[in-house]
Amino acid sequence: MTTVLIADDQPMQRLGFRMLLESQDDMTVVGEASNGTEAIRLVDRHHPDVVLMDIRMPGLDGIEATRRIVTTGARTRILIVTTFDLDEYAYEGLRAGASGFLVKDAQPEELLAGIRAVASGDAVVAPSLTRRLLDAYIHHLPQPAAEAAPPQEDPRLSSLTEREREILTVVGQGWTNTEIAERLHLAESTVKTHIGRILAKTGVRDRVQAVILAYDTQLVTPA
Repeated sequence: MTTVLIADDQPMQRLGFRMLLESQDDMTVVGEASNGTEAIRLVDRHHPDVVLMDIRMPGLDGIEATRRIVTTGARTRILIVTTFDLDEYAYEGLRAGASGFLVKDAQPEELLAGIRAVASGDAVVAPSLTRRLLDAYIHHLPQPAAEAAPPQEDPRLSSLTEREREILTVVGQGWTNTEIAERLHLAESTVKTHIGRILAKTGVRDRVQAVILAYDTQLVTPA
């Protein structure tokens, strides 16, 4: 059974989510929050598998709530639910540690599939859409000064093999596992194994966070 917490300041939106989720045999709603502070409190109480997190809420917003929940090391995963698929706040939500995002007008089956994916440890955002999102808001990343000394390598990359570094780079470029396997002449199962090791060695939670790591460490730069 996948346990879900709904965090949204609109009562009707929460009701709609609840009705959908509770129609499923494998999901149950453990609570509702109308702001980020309440969401944090309920996560601490119920330890849900997934939080459906709205971004714009009064008081503490969904981005900061996501950041604080992730910082605690809780097993709870965050699925940002936003009004627009390229909302600038969705980018900040991913950087805060969310495992993906969906738009509020997504089809019911898309929302349900997204919750199940996040609960199982996968990322919801498709690699191509992740790349489009990051390219659109890459200006949020600090840009090095033109005359600054070359930055020291991020310690999260130090334990990666050359092959793992190569795969992290192409993951950041939006390649799917199938594309990586075909272009690098690897079995898809081998690609999955490499990605699993990359996540473990770097400490990132999922594929979305791996893409952000690739940008942060300048393995990938916007086209």
